[in-house]
Amino acid sequence: MTGTMVKRGLLTLGLGLVLAGCQAGPQETQDAVKQSQYPQVRHSELVETLHGVAVADPYRHLEENTQETDAWVKAQQALGRAYLAKIPGKQAVVERITQLWNYEKVSAPFEQGKRSFYYRNDGLQAQSVLYVKGADGVEHQLLDPNALSADGTVALSGVSVSNDGKILAYGVSASGSDWQQWHFTDIDTGKPLRDELQWIKFSSAVWDHDNQGVFYARYDAPAGGDLLADVNFNQKVYYHKLGTPQAQDRLVYERPQNKDWGFGIEVSEQGDYLLLSVSQGTDSSNRFFYRSLTQANSPVVELIGDLEAEYQFLGNDKTVFYFKTNLAAPNGKIIAIDTRRPAKANWLTLVPESEDPISSVALINDHLVVSYLHDVLGKLSIYSMGGVKRQDVTLPGKGKIAGPYGKRSKDYFYYVFNSYVQPETTYRFDFKTGESSLYAKPKVVFNPDDYVSEQVFYTSKDGTRVPMMLSYKKGMVRDGNNPTLLYAYGGFGISITPRFSPANIAWLDMGGIYAVPSLRGGAEYGEDWHQAGMFDKKQNVFDDYFAAAEYLIAEKYTNSTKLGAYGRSNGGLLMGAAVTQRPELFAAVLPAVGVLDMLRFHKFTIGWAWTSEYGSADNAEQFPALLAYSPYHNIKPRHYPATMVMTADHDDRVVPLHSFKFAALLQQQQRGEAPVIMRIESNAGHGAGKPTAMKIDEFADIYSFLWHNFQLALPESLVQ
Repeated sequence: MTGTMVKRGLLTLGLGLVLAGCQAGPQETQDAVKQSQYPQVRHSELVETLHGVAVADPYRHLEENTQETDAWVKAQQALGRAYLAKIPGKQAVVERITQLWNYEKVSAPFEQGKRSFYYRNDGLQAQSVLYVKGADGVEHQLLDPNALSADGTVALSGVSVSNDGKILAYGVSASGSDWQQWHFTDIDTGKPLRDELQWIKFSSAVWDHDNQGVFYARYDAPAGGDLLADVNFNQKVYYHKLGTPQAQDRLVYERPQNKDWGFGIEVSEQGDYLLLSVSQGTDSSNRFFYRSLTQANSPVVELIGDLEAEYQFLGNDKTVFYFKTNLAAPNGKIIAIDTRRPAKANWLTLVPESEDPISSVALINDHLVVSYLHDVLGKLSIYSMGGVKRQDVTLPGKGKIAGPYGKRSKDYFYYVFNSYVQPETTYRFDFKTGESSLYAKPKVVFNPDDYVSEQVFYTSKDGTRVPMMLSYKKGMVRDGNNPTLLYAYGGFGISITPRFSPANIAWLDMGGIYAVPSLRGGAEYGEDWHQAGMFDKKQNVFDDYFAAAEYLIAEKYTNSTKLGAYGRSNGGLLMGAAVTQRPELFAAVLPAVGVLDMLRFHKFTIGWAWTSEYGSADNAEQFPALLAYSPYHNIKPRHYPATMVMTADHDDRVVPLHSFKFAALLQQQQRGEAPVIMRIESNAGHGAGKPTAMKIDEFADIYSFLWHNFQLALPESLVQ
């Protein structure tokens, strides 16, 4: 449910500090966290009966924002900070990551009117800065999010430029919250407009064709007054006309009888239609409605009223709409629907389903530019509007493609290529030549050729073949002793593809292996792969992950005393399963902003939307599967690996109560010597918008915690 911004002669920076302090190993710090020293909190005898089953919830009271909870959280925060501060050499890790992070990053451009827009970060700026370049080629700074707050915790959450390139609408969020406030700026003068939009979540501001205003979706203000935890229902679509107060915005569409419907908003490129992608939870399936913007008082037409497949709008030729869909095609296909003859029997398939799932599609230069995944790696193909394949785009290597980015009226597009060891590089494809050219390549302080990123395949518990990317420094010896970080996600149809992070290079420099399996629950092999990890099949995701760990051990990449587990959000749930189901496999586990109470997640903020992925404990048929793997409910007295439960005080997506309850019970039930600590960030949320310094410090804590609990000293090669 979470983005990336991401030379041998400089490897010595700060790392000499590590060796002298690390030789003693982690025992000194572990001894400082004995059972009696964990922050004490009331253990209640609360038991409730759900579908005839007695379920204990001894830390339910930590869901409440009370003085007791606040005091316990502060004590946990202090304990975690003290533990991490005592790890020898952490500052050297910070310095190395900082050095690797400090390079200029420039995004692919997007164009509106006669202007192009792009983000740039000089290296260590807390947030990237939005720039604009006019037809004269002169560059100007348009919006610097770093000026919005002293500590960089107010972030730019979205931008939308009017079609004529004259007005910027931009959303901001504070401390990583999902709540956004939208503002407007005159690009010519740089002066802000008086317009302001509030109570927006999960929506952009979409301009009408005449640049007079924007469509957007919002919620009512939380009735309970708790911005962090109150449930969000009844999203509504509004139109805001520039120069008027939000209170006068026109309600365009709502479904009070369907409180769990959400609305994705688009306006067709010619401005003739308002398009509504109607979701229900996080399922990729959606309904699709439209409304004519050229005819006064036109009704909203329910073109696709059944929630049976995904329909991603690509563009239109008057009444003919183009979609990417997985209807009867789990890997995706491209179809055309003439709204004058909307019956399914009249739908036309343009690009049929193939063995490789479609990742994204863009309509550019009157062509369909299709990005595929082939065994998790990117592939780019170009088709005519009639579905005739014109060519495959030659890519610079094996990795991930972001994009393509372009317009139907242009004869070129941009795409971004990267891998685990190659930073994001932007290319420009020209339809006239049929070739790509380099547009922007970052200058980094390491040589990508010094590292290896390879793909392997392993067999899961039920015989399923699963791919995994392994990245490490050249010269790595498979002797079974390499420190290894196993990162995964496995859910919500989100494909985990190669993704560069400068922090990962620091891990590889430390002698580590970075391993990323593509578990079921994602969409790396289409919708079938996703559905194989949903609802009562969620255990497949966990089994895929455990099989990845077993493969790494069996193939002598590492062993269980040198293997660390890390995942965020839905991946944090995966970590909770790793701790409670297979603790013997791992030396250290890091559940970050995780969904850890599977019986109550749907009762807070947007958690209800995840029932389309997990199911709901309110459903008697779905309850047993959730109880069987819910991390919080499967903690029992036993030896657990070193665990750092990570959360943030302003996370209003996966509210921190999940981590609070899980950590409290795990500390109480720990019967081994390994530490169970919490890392609780202040003025941070689920992850989006986190300033650079905070990201670097988080990676340094992760690596230090793992290395320390592997009982390792940093290798001498780092100071040569």
